Amino acid sequence: MSYTTQTVWTWWIAVYLYLGGLGAATLVVTFLTDMYLKNHRTLVLWGAFSGIVMLSIGSLMLFIHLLDPRAVLHVINPLVLFRQPHAWIAWGTQFIIWMMWWGLFYALPYLVQSDRARKVPLLGAVLRLKLMNKLSNKCCLRFHKTIGWLATINGIGVAVYTGLLLQSFPAVALWHNPGVPLLFTVSAFSTALAYLLLLLNLVIKNKDDYYVKVFYERTDTMLIAGELVILFSFFHYMAAGNESAFRSAQLLWQDMGWLIGFIGLGLIVPFLLELKGVIKGWARRLPIVTASVLVLAGGYLLRHYFMYAGVYAHPW
Repeated sequence: MSYTTQTVWTWWIAVYLYLGGLGAATLVVTFLTDMYLKNHRTLVLWGAFSGIVMLSIGSLMLFIHLLDPRAVLHVINPLVLFRQPHAWIAWGTQFIIWMMWWGLFYALPYLVQSDRARKVPLLGAVLRLKLMNKLSNKCCLRFHKTIGWLATINGIGVAVYTGLLLQSFPAVALWHNPGVPLLFTVSAFSTALAYLLLLLNLVIKNKDDYYVKVFYERTDTMLIAGELVILFSFFHYMAAGNESAFRSAQLLWQDMGWLIGFIGLGLIVPFLLELKGVIKGWARRLPIVTASVLVLAGGYLLRHYFMYAGVYAHPW
């Protein structure tokens, strides 16, 4: 028996999976916060549009990797779900497209009311159109919570899909594992909370957001703990698995980038920083900002090393 690491899905796909999960989860957390925790126009505008940008960049990375315009048009067409319902990449593309549309519709009323947005030359001219005001008031505001839930459902679909896409490859045991969608979904929401904590601490800086920050910190602490449990299970699954799984375990758990970069700095250190913040609090923003940056870096490293450690075992 021999093995070789796959070289087709590299950092391009890692970036796609990372930005896709992060962007979608950012939109979901932002909208649920606005609907049920605190009405927060500024957070919605920052979260919605940064999330849409992340989804757009991530999708562009995938489409460039496909290198075939016909393949791109094929997965963008909604009819692909009827032609190839087994293709997760088709489901994911549709989730992403509708997530961005519903996200834009949810944020539109806040955007129309924003004085800063109306002063932007081209954007302001569009927002002052009567059509935009009618769309905002009669459609988006009237069905605001419904639109928020449609965006949320599609966003959760995107976050889960990033793991399901990998899990659909049976030749790579590291990927073909029911725990992959769970791991990637937890990671997506953890990185989204870290990103929003950065926005609240460095950009928005509203003293009234104290309880939102505390809620995000507590939730992220639990998500990181969940990630560590899932990874512990992964280690035992791969160490006792077939040749492909065993070799992937060797590549990961003997690599200092994985152990120190991802497990140590990307999970354990931010977990301890956030746990201390939850229990006793911090006098300054720096520890939580540091934890958030480390979580975001760790989220990418998870996907990067999953690509790197994908192993084919011979015979296939």
